[in-house]
Amino acid sequence: MLRQLVIRDVVLIDRLTLDFGEGLGVLTGETGAGKSILLDSLGLALGMRADSGLVRAGQDGAAVTAEFELGADHPALGLLDEAGVDRDGDEPLIFRRTLKADGGSRAFLAGAPVPAATLREIGSSLVEIHGQHDDRGLLNPKGHRAMLDSFGRVDTAPVARAWTRLTDLRQELDQLRRKQDDADRDREFLEHSVAELRKLEPEEGEEQALADKRAAMKQFARIADDLDGLQGLFTGSEGGLSQLRQAARRLERITDAHPLLAEALAALDRAIIDASEAEDKVERARGELDFSPDDLEAAEARLFELRGLARKHRVEPDQLPQLLRQMEEALDTAEGGSARIAELERALDVAESDYAAAAAALTETRAVAAARLDAAVAAELAPLKLEAARFRTVVAPGEPGPNGADRVEFEVSTNPGAPFGALIRIASGGELSRFILALKVALAEEGSASTMIFDEIDRGVGGAVASAIGERLARLAQRSQLLVVTHSPQVAARAAHHYRIEKNHGEDGTRTTVRLLSPDERREEIARMLSGAAVTDEARAQAARLLETA
Repeated sequence: MLRQLVIRDVVLIDRLTLDFGEGLGVLTGETGAGKSILLDSLGLALGMRADSGLVRAGQDGAAVTAEFELGADHPALGLLDEAGVDRDGDEPLIFRRTLKADGGSRAFLAGAPVPAATLREIGSSLVEIHGQHDDRGLLNPKGHRAMLDSFGRVDTAPVARAWTRLTDLRQELDQLRRKQDDADRDREFLEHSVAELRKLEPEEGEEQALADKRAAMKQFARIADDLDGLQGLFTGSEGGLSQLRQAARRLERITDAHPLLAEALAALDRAIIDASEAEDKVERARGELDFSPDDLEAAEARLFELRGLARKHRVEPDQLPQLLRQMEEALDTAEGGSARIAELERALDVAESDYAAAAAALTETRAVAAARLDAAVAAELAPLKLEAARFRTVVAPGEPGPNGADRVEFEVSTNPGAPFGALIRIASGGELSRFILALKVALAEEGSASTMIFDEIDRGVGGAVASAIGERLARLAQRSQLLVVTHSPQVAARAAHHYRIEKNHGEDGTRTTVRLLSPDERREEIARMLSGAAVTDEARAQAARLLETA
């Protein structure tokens, strides 16, 4: 609910702080006192269009702050999360808007700067404004279906699920058909490329392995003569290892001649062992590095093929295996896509049938709810002196979607035999106000914004009709906070909180002020509304009677 409204330098208001309570609050005052300024100020705080004409003359800017108290399960909390606005626990939610005289404006929510559109979106879940020129709310057919569903507690979940299934299948089928068209168009190219890649059988990492192998073989070609020469030095009758063995045999025959000769023989044996190991390693290295010219030619040819095919398809050589898989999938789509398409088409037929059945059931449910709503509104029309008027909820075929295939619109006929038409086009100003009230009362059981504002909804009526309006407003106020701008003493008498809007003229100019009336002041104000400028004792007595019976 709206707890407080703070206004600074808006039109005729210099400084104003208004505290609001629960239930029905009325704002009264003489014509031209400035009631519209309050509504414009609240609208500014809630993100409506910023008009620099709202800035009080001679001031650089204006500012409006609106403070709301939210329940733990209020829908606005979800909108705050979606907008990324942080709010501390149970702290009030504060809307703030500043406006410069040159036209610039800034918006804040919970102390953080936000787009004005965020204020509008979240503000619309907190406040409903109803008036003769309101082209949103109840007068906007775009919202009538949601209102009917709320009134009838209509469950749209089955239709939403059927719609999701239907749209998913349509999307999948469209994508597959596009792939099929592409595959059919490129079939010859795909068949040739797949055959070419399958024949080559590329492997990931193969290019680097071949490049390393080719480099190693080229390096061996450069050291092959050296390796052959080393082997010649080790082997043969004149080789070093052969000569070492011959020397060892000679030493072995004469080691007894001197101890050093035995030591020399031992050293020579070690040298023979080490030289034998060296000979073995050189031989093994020679064998591992050895290759034939055919091996080098085959490696270079394979490398050439890999790189050539990669250039042809504009990919890296290591991406050729992945490319082959992709082309095989595309070819499979071209060859087997027709079967999958036929399967999806059959599933789509079932989904369309399921959606049509769910939407038809939803239409029937809405028709029943519409009849109930029509009866509820009709019961409110007679007390509001609209006995000759008729109201109906039209449930007609509309664009299919997740909420069904219905278009819902509220229509009225104001005279016997007159055709039905949209509320805003058929009803006159006073009739429109009463139709809105009747509809709002009928819909009230199903929930509304936490704060509702009615702007002169009782204009052009009096007596019993005004009393009926006041009674219904008081009934609505039992469920929501209501603020009503009114000229009707019968409505004002029903209020729990009564505010008087006054325009004062002084040396420093004209100022609009608003103040909460005491019980005595309230009786005097209602008496003024009854009698006009000169308040009589009879008017005071009548005001007292109205307050007693309210």
